[in-house]
Formats: sequence, C-alpha cells, structure tokens
Amino acid sequence: MNKSLLLALSLTAAAFSAHAQATPAPPVKAVGPVAGPAIVFEESKYDFGSVVAGGTVDHTFKFKNTGTAPLIISNIGVSCGCTTPEWTKAPVLPGKTGTIAAHFNSTGKMGMQNKVLTVESNAAAGSTTVSLVGEVKEAPATANAAPQMKVEAAEPSAMTTVKADAKKVKEKSGDGKLKAKVK
Repeated sequence: MNKSLLLALSLTAAAFSAHAQATPAPPVKAVGPVAGPAIVFEESKYDFGSVVAGGTVDHTFKFKNTGTAPLIISNIGVSCGCTTPEWTKAPVLPGKTGTIAAHFNSTGKMGMQNKVLTVESNAAAGSTTVSLVGEVKEAPATANAAPQMKVEAAEPSAMTTVKADAKKVKEKSGDGKLKAKVK
C-alpha cells in the first residue's frame, strides 16, 4: 500500500511540474509615458541631519514630468508655518524638469522634525508629498550667555556680579566708582 501511495504522489508531482513548464509566462508590458502629466521626484525625503535651534535648512527637490502633457503645480501646502516653499510656476513640458525649494526655520522647534510639503498639481496621480526630516538640537548655553565678571567695591560686603556686553563696564557703587575691562 505504501508503495502505491508513493507512486501516485510521484506521478501527481511530475504532472504538475510538466504543466508548469509548458505554460508560458505572460508577456511583460513595457512601461511608457503616462497619458497626461506625471510628476516624478529624484527624492521624496531629504534628511538634513541636525541643526541648532534657530538655524535654517534650505533644500531643492527636483522633479521631472514623465507624462505626455504639460505639468502645472497649482499649490504647495505645508505642515506648519515654519516651512516656506517656492516652485516652478511655468508649465513643465513632458520630459522637462522643475524644482521646489523648501526653506525650514527651526526657531521654536526642538527634537525630531518631519516637515511635509503637499504638492498639488494636474498630474494624473493627483497630489503627492515630499518632506524634510531631521533633528533640531538645543543651542549650547555658552554661545548665548554674556561673559560674567566679579567686581569688588571698596567694602567687601558690596560684591557685585556684572554681565558685560560691551568692552568696558562702568558702575557707581555708593561713594566710589568702579571700572572694569572685559577681555
């Protein structure tokens, strides 16, 4: 019984194998230009790495009209007011390229950022998106702090701390005058 079951399974497997080899693969369709306008970006996401809080990032996204009709970008929506786009306003002819310049101002932002620009156009596929991603890091504390110095008055109890923004600091303390130079 085992031999006849094994023989039946072998014949079945051989029949399926022969059928699979005899069936030709369907032809692959050549991908041609899309009817109407079509937008294809060189990159859809730009990783700017990191920027210090208050810094800016500028990046230009390049795209190509791979369709058969002129491409017109009507608007670009942004995920927040910290990102400003500028784009090719003239119709982009088939086979030609255009650009979208994105400017990100990190003032008031901290940590990981993902700024999305939604590109609205007459492309057959409808709207599409590109994005700026990266991290906004805190500015070093020493970069913004004014230099400090201690100035002693005639009396030790009248110790004063002065923040110096200028080269010379003058301060009156009671009866005496104090002068200090910041280097």
